[in-house]
Amino acid sequence: MLGFLSLNFNDAPPFHDLGNISAVGVLFAWIYAVFFLPALMMVLPVRIRQGASKPSELMERFAEWVVARHRMLVLAMSAIVILLVSLIPLNEANDVYVEYFDESIQFRTDTDFVVDNLTGMYLIDFSLDSGDSSGNGIAEPGFLLQVEALANWLREQPEVIHVNTVTDVFKRVNRSMHGDDGAWYRLPEQRDLAAQYLLLYEMSLPYGLDLNNQIDIGKQSTRLTATLETLSSVQVLELEQRIHNWMQQNTPDIATLGSGPTVMFSHIGMQNIRSMLTGAVVALVLISLIMVFALRSWRYGLLSLIPNLAPAGMAFGIWAIIDGEIGMSISVVTAMTLGIVVDDAIVVAENITARNDKKDPALVSAIKGTEEVFWPVVATVLTTVVAFGSLLFSGWF
Repeated sequence: MLGFLSLNFNDAPPFHDLGNISAVGVLFAWIYAVFFLPALMMVLPVRIRQGASKPSELMERFAEWVVARHRMLVLAMSAIVILLVSLIPLNEANDVYVEYFDESIQFRTDTDFVVDNLTGMYLIDFSLDSGDSSGNGIAEPGFLLQVEALANWLREQPEVIHVNTVTDVFKRVNRSMHGDDGAWYRLPEQRDLAAQYLLLYEMSLPYGLDLNNQIDIGKQSTRLTATLETLSSVQVLELEQRIHNWMQQNTPDIATLGSGPTVMFSHIGMQNIRSMLTGAVVALVLISLIMVFALRSWRYGLLSLIPNLAPAGMAFGIWAIIDGEIGMSISVVTAMTLGIVVDDAIVVAENITARNDKKDPALVSAIKGTEEVFWPVVATVLTTVVAFGSLLFSGWF
């Protein structure tokens, strides 16, 4: 339950619901298994086979083999864990939000066609304020020059495909008013002339069209949109910061931060990683206390954290080989799996430590404990894999 409840540290509300519902499901699973199942078995005609509880000879030999080669296995497994964990830095935070859906969904196929044949789906919008609320503030030549400088600089950036800005409208109208002479494809130098050009352009638009998608009603600010190539979240955030730094140095009067779904998902992805690391630490501390209480030993409780943390680290190492991109959905894996894999460690450690008394030496305890819990642990793992494997049928990645 703690593993799933740690999803409440995520910044995306749907993950809160996922964690809370799953935690409630785990609680009811325990209630039914402890209270309902034994009572049901007393009512139903259940036949118990003689000797069914005895461990098989194969499991006994397997347990003896594990104990006899425990040093070699510890070193080998440690080497594998270290190797896979060392691959974690190869993962890159990346959220391509249009790729959340597979090719069976029309939205995905349509966006892929747009990216391949028309333009990019990644956009950064900037709301550039002239600071003049008297009306037609965007017609101020000094403001237009700064907007034009930003647009020209953005067009030089390798990540930018296209820049849409209102200054292009002013330049086109200015050229048209001078007989389409290319020499006049420039910004008007007087504010009243620029305001007249803007009014003329708006009046000439077909019925139902206007510039409200680029200019606010008070004509104080304008929208500049940069279309980008498909970038990782880290690259988007780096580009956004680079743009902001350039604006502070070269166009300080209109300096602002970018916005839009691209920037939003990039920030969400990075913030989720940080918040879920916090959630994982909190879950780790609480689970550690539960392990110590369950095993009635600080030493065994803390020692059992090694096989609990290793699977998450190994999974991210394998993911670096398979895909290498960590998005919003992948960021929840550590905290969530920490609460799942701990089940196996508790079962194995409890059986071994419970037997380790004066009458049952440590090696014998390990053998007997391992052979008795082997099949229950295997069954638990397989059912968990099958349950989470059902998510493969989802059209959402």
